[in-house]
Amino acid sequence: MSKRIRIFMAVFFAILLIGGAVFYFLQNNARTEKLTFYGNVDIREVEAALNDNGFVTKLLVQEGDQVHKGELIALMDDQRYAASLAAAQAQAANQKQILAALLAGTRPEQIVQAKAQMDALAAVYQNDAANYQRYAALVPSSAASRQQRDDAKAAYDNAKQNYEAARQAYILAVKGPRQEDIAAAQAAFDAAAAQARLAAVELADTKLYAPADGIIEERILEPGDMASPQTPVYTIALTNPLWVRAYVPETSLGKIIPGMAADITTDSYPGKVYHGWVGYLSPTAEFTPKNVETPDLRAELVYQLRVYVCNAHNQLRLGMPASVTLDLTHTAAANAPRGPAVCGGDAAGN
Repeated sequence: MSKRIRIFMAVFFAILLIGGAVFYFLQNNARTEKLTFYGNVDIREVEAALNDNGFVTKLLVQEGDQVHKGELIALMDDQRYAASLAAAQAQAANQKQILAALLAGTRPEQIVQAKAQMDALAAVYQNDAANYQRYAALVPSSAASRQQRDDAKAAYDNAKQNYEAARQAYILAVKGPRQEDIAAAQAAFDAAAAQARLAAVELADTKLYAPADGIIEERILEPGDMASPQTPVYTIALTNPLWVRAYVPETSLGKIIPGMAADITTDSYPGKVYHGWVGYLSPTAEFTPKNVETPDLRAELVYQLRVYVCNAHNQLRLGMPASVTLDLTHTAAANAPRGPAVCGGDAAGN
């Protein structure tokens, strides 16, 4: 073999060796720029219950049905509550009329009537006063008896009292209702109106609405069962947002920033990537190491990590195994916190 060929072969093998080293370095460095954790899909659940006692009359959804916030999902017997509302509304209407009458004051016709009554009794009072004076003047000369004088005096006193009563009634008619009476009527009306509103709320509580978007996980009661605030009617799995619960070793804590983007994959949908964000990193370890802490034992400490993910296609299920990948090459700006608001569109998952 010539010297030139030997030199060429040496250079060729050197290039291969250097290329292999560079490739290995790049691959190893790329692996260190990403963190992968393994966990399970988790969700929140709501136990929806009616807010009053009574018999369930109708259930409008079944297990597996998807419901939306505010959707009517169950009905309870409402006859007693409807009757209570009608009675409370009637009482409130009655108190309202009483208050309105006091606020309107005395009618002009009532004032005229009171004035006429007072004037009539004033005439009687004046006449009886004159009779009494005459009889009193005649008694000394025996032109009238003492009995006649006393009868005239009694008639005079009675007419005086009747006139005074009519005069006071006329004054009250002119002044109108007292402010204290109006305030009492206002308070009675407010109480009756509040009772009517409470009865309306109790009637509305005979209907159960979905508290949030989700899927009916369990139908606990059936028509005819007795419902109460302590007895759930449905268990609803909330689907927005979902999260993957994973565990991070202590050595990786410093690389994770709350809000940083994450990719989630599952074995159920190979090649499908769901986009999420780091929403929670536990401040405490899941378990405590032994008293003698070697470096290896310290490295075994794990902290709970929640990576929130939107499920736009309803493909992630409770307990499903999932892999979480965090890209450490993202800049601080790219790591800005994200939230459930991104679940409104296809950005949730591709």
